[in-house]
Amino acid sequence: MAELTCIVCPRGCLLKVMENPEGYSVTGNACPRGVPYAVREKTDPRRMVSSTARIEGAIHRRLPVKTSGDIPKGIVTKVCAEIGRLVVSAPVACGDVIIRDVLGTGADVIAARTMERVP
Repeated sequence: MAELTCIVCPRGCLLKVMENPEGYSVTGNACPRGVPYAVREKTDPRRMVSSTARIEGAIHRRLPVKTSGDIPKGIVTKVCAEIGRLVVSAPVACGDVIIRDVLGTGADVIAARTMERVP
């Protein structure tokens, strides 16, 4: 049995997940959204990544970036390492793709802020 705190809604239910021959049984959820969250967390945990990348030619030295979708939890560190190697040149608009399909995840790393070029 595993215990998880549900993050799908603000209630933060304590979910109990038990694996059985038919799949998984989930208890403790106050709404129906907790069940698919708990099963996915046990079978394919995924996370969004927010970080910063170096940027040249802008007023700030770091550009906030994030993934456009969730990625497998097991490769979050590798995605962060890819972002850490990156050097972006200004100008950049919020939503610009910085790394397309990062590590084959299907998610892009996108700029989370617009930064103009400064002289």
